[in-house]
Amino acid sequence: METANLWVQIASFKRLIWLLVLTTAAALIVNPYFGYKVPFGMLWLRLFVVALVMMVTFIATEAIWRSVPNPRLSLLTAQLVSVPIAAFLGTVASGLVLGRSLTQMFTVEPMLLGILVFTTVAIGIGAITAMLLVYRERAARADVESARAASRETVLQKQVLEARLKLMQAQIEPHFLFNTLANVQHLVGKDPALANQVLGSLIRYLRSAMPQMRDDTTTLAREVELARAYLEIQRVRMGERLRFAISIDATIADTIIPPMMLMTLVENAIKHGIDPVKAGGEITIDAARDGEHLLLRVIDSGHGIVPTATPGVGLQNVRERLSALFGASASLELRERAEQGVEARLKIPLGQLPTLTGEGG
Repeated sequence: METANLWVQIASFKRLIWLLVLTTAAALIVNPYFGYKVPFGMLWLRLFVVALVMMVTFIATEAIWRSVPNPRLSLLTAQLVSVPIAAFLGTVASGLVLGRSLTQMFTVEPMLLGILVFTTVAIGIGAITAMLLVYRERAARADVESARAASRETVLQKQVLEARLKLMQAQIEPHFLFNTLANVQHLVGKDPALANQVLGSLIRYLRSAMPQMRDDTTTLAREVELARAYLEIQRVRMGERLRFAISIDATIADTIIPPMMLMTLVENAIKHGIDPVKAGGEITIDAARDGEHLLLRVIDSGHGIVPTATPGVGLQNVRERLSALFGASASLELRERAEQGVEARLKIPLGQLPTLTGEGG
């Protein structure tokens, strides 16, 4: 396995390109020494053999260095030590490739000088190469550490996002529940029978709502059913003053959406739209596909937008949650209706809801 890995490294495209570049550079440096008497192709071939032997030695040295539990030498030192050995062995190997014998290479003076020149040049280039390789390795390690740090930061940001969403959702839930219980308390002295009906409706609502109130996501259908239950509770309290209608495109009923957003818009329509009007009014909820978005509309025929009014905490939380989950891809817009009332338009990109950890609870 180790041998296979070694040859995979040697045969890598980048290493072979690097080898060809170094061989050509070394041939251009050495060629003038021989007075252009040696054919450039032969010179290049010898240097290629030298460079190949040195590269194999570098990789083998690194493999051995990594296999030692506690190496005394650094990788750079180990490879620098291997440079002269690899340069000499490569030079001898290049001579053998050209058909020269060991006796000729070490007894014939011109050949011996050639070995010294080749070895010297190879040592110089090898030392530079070793330092470059180690530098590249350190840079690669730095990139890996940077990527790991960025990954840890992403995880932390996700955890912060989850915490923020839980906090915002926790603010929304008591806001709705306390208002409903306050209505029951008001009716206890005024109309105990009606208060009992509202309380019974509230209990049924909580039984269906509580399992999903702490979830990170819900479906459009489930959220609409919660809104329907809420409106039924309010209609018990308000009587004929409240009318409502719900229309949903069945093809998007199972769309995943953030929980409690629709409920917040409906509650806002009751509190600021219908309740202040003596005659009451109507609330319409509709949901449809709008290109790549889900468009949720909550329309009331109530009081309308008060220019001096400060946005409620519920709407502010919805906007913050949309921004945290979708950035600029989602929006919440309130429009004054020409006839009367307000239209709240909630746009959520389809299929882009981030998956958070767990199912809540």
